[in-house]
Amino acid sequence: MSSTAIYQNDIKAKRSLDMLLIDRSNEFHELASAIGYSTTYRNWEEFILKFCLEFDDCFEMWSEKDNLGDHNRIHKCMTIMRQIGQGRSNIVQVTKLQNMAYRIAKDFKVMYGRL
Repeated sequence: MSSTAIYQNDIKAKRSLDMLLIDRSNEFHELASAIGYSTTYRNWEEFILKFCLEFDDCFEMWSEKDNLGDHNRIHKCMTIMRQIGQGRSNIVQVTKLQNMAYRIAKDFKVMYGRL
């Protein structure tokens, strides 16, 4: 892949993120707070988006009937689940955050695909 194509993909990803933040800014803030990531860090929105995309990848691995996943992928997923679950007092709170991360990832992929 040429550097021009990579640059265009970066621009496309940034535009998709900016569009997503218009409607889902509060959810980005809530997820950042839930996993203990400060919104004062530079490019914190990108970090949260990557977290959501990794969560979506984990969900796909969990839901595939025939794919057991490799050890590193399973460990990464368990780490993500630990981040989401830490400090929560019930499964409803965890599920809410999981759904939020899943929806952000799916919406980003749709926007990215349309640009």
